[in-house]
Parts: sequence; structure tokens; C-alpha cells
Amino acid sequence: MAEVSASMVKELREKTGAGMMDCKKALTETGGDFDKAEEFLRKKGITNAGKKAGRVAAEGLVGTYVHGGKIGVLVEINCETDFVARNDDFQALVKEIAMQVAAANPTYVRREEIPADVLEKEKEIQREQLRTAKKPEAMWEKILVGKLEKFYETVCLVDQAWVKDDKKKIKDVVTEAVAKIGENITVRRFVRYQVGEGIEKKKEDLATEVAKTIGETAQA
Repeated sequence: MAEVSASMVKELREKTGAGMMDCKKALTETGGDFDKAEEFLRKKGITNAGKKAGRVAAEGLVGTYVHGGKIGVLVEINCETDFVARNDDFQALVKEIAMQVAAANPTYVRREEIPADVLEKEKEIQREQLRTAKKPEAMWEKILVGKLEKFYETVCLVDQAWVKDDKKKIKDVVTEAVAKIGENITVRRFVRYQVGEGIEKKKEDLATEVAKTIGETAQA
């Protein structure tokens, strides 16, 4: 069994908001595995973040981030009180999430927002890939679970790896902020703009361009 150090307890406490002794017990019971320890605390209903999740968060901020004049992001992050909305830690979180959207270009905030037809289409694509790879059909559904998780991690903001530390997901960053700030915090929505996006640009291949030039010269 892994030795549980004071620094491990401190890290888990900051992440979950649970008490020191609860964190130590969770790490001891799970052999020092942080993910399992957090799950242990949640099952026991100990984490402060879990207790705050059901509380109404109707205040907050609309944050902005512009990268090089080419990419712009608006993101709405909600908290419970206007007091916290003015808190430096909360404002820093809003900035971090806006930067994440700019860098990682998610499509949805969370997986529950993915339309059923989009999800089904993704499943069809993955099944076709499994068929092409000649994977046993009896294993498809089990393999699909893992492939869909990868899909969520690509298109859903809260499931994405944090660009500043890929060992954390954005939902972990938010959970840590909840524990530190002491209020429920939710990522509500975002919009991302990129210069030239959606505009069909005129394209001519080299052969066409040369032929056009030769034709104009011949007519001169």
C-alpha cells in the first residue's frame, strides 16, 4: 500500500474541499490513487464541491479573450453571488476557460448537450471503422465506450484536457475553484470566432492559373 504523505492529503483537500482526515482516509483506502480517492469521497457525500453543485448559480461574469486579433472568445461562467464574481480567483478562472476555448476549439460545454443525431452519427462512423479494421463484432460496443470518451474529450469543453496541464480536465479545474472559492460554479456557454471562418475562399489550382495566363497572352 502506498504511503500517504501530507502533501498528498493537502492536494486532495484543495481539489475536493473535504476535511483533512477524510482525505487521508480516502487516500489510505484507495492506495494513494487520487481518482479513486475522489470517487470514494463523492460516494460518501463528503466533498464540498458535490454539496454545492445543486445550488443555484445565477451570478457570474462574461469573460473575453482575443488571440492575435484572429480568434475571439466570449464565455459565461456562473457563481452564486456578485461578491464572488468580483473575486480575483473567480476572474482568473473565467480567463483560463476563455483561453481554453480559444486554444482547443470545443463544440459543446458538456456531453449532455450533444444532439442525439450527432452522437448517433459518431457511433456509426466508429462502427464502420471497427468493421474496416475487422474487429470482432461482439466487442464493438465495449470498444465504442472508450472511443466515445475520446470523442467527448475532443468536443466537450469540460471533458477536455486543460491546455496548461493535461493531467487535469477542465471539470477538475472548475471543481478545484469551487473548493477554493466556496460557491457553486458552472460553465454555462461560450462562443468562439475565428477570422475568415465560414467564408468560402476563391481557389484556383496552378494548372488552371497557367492556362488562364497563356490564354490571355495568346489573345494579346
